[in-house]
Amino acid sequence: MDVREGLIPTVLGTAVAATGAMMKRRDMAPMIAAGIVGFGLAHVVLGAIDLVEHMDERR
Repeated sequence: MDVREGLIPTVLGTAVAATGAMMKRRDMAPMIAAGIVGFGLAHVVLGAIDLVEHMDERR
């Protein structure tokens, strides 16, 4: 199985950001939830950068 570089951080970051958003929506420690959302979004951005950078390597 060939996994593109950057795909795992992007998917993991999406899951973490969604978890933090659900925590924030249910008023469970809003400051911690905001930190979790930010951490997840940072992973999404960095993973997307890796995906774009290594787009040509699969060919």
